[in-house]
Amino acid sequence: RITANLPARDFDATERFYAALGFAATWKDEGWMILRRGPLVLEFFPHPDLDPWSSWFSACVRVDDPDALHREWSAAGISNDDRAIPRLTGFFKPGAAPRMFALVDENGSLLRVMGNG
Repeated sequence: RITANLPARDFDATERFYAALGFAATWKDEGWMILRRGPLVLEFFPHPDLDPWSSWFSACVRVDDPDALHREWSAAGISNDDRAIPRLTGFFKPGAAPRMFALVDENGSLLRVMGNG
């Protein structure tokens, strides 16, 4: 489960990006946007001057089946180039941390996706 508060340079562009990943807007006005995909909830605040290359915003996403979610999100055609924004990585395991993959959205926000274990 996740409820993250992240910046968005443009609500419409952010909504389109996440719609390709299965999220749908449940609230949107000029000051706040909430996107939901089942139990995953992402909340966005406006930050039109955000430089995605300098963004330090992030969240951990814990799901029952990260492999299935990675397969679904891979079908969205997001770049896997490690210098691209947005990008979707393959799985990795940093040290003693759990096995995970990462999504960097068009705003430069990092989502680390791992199992619930």
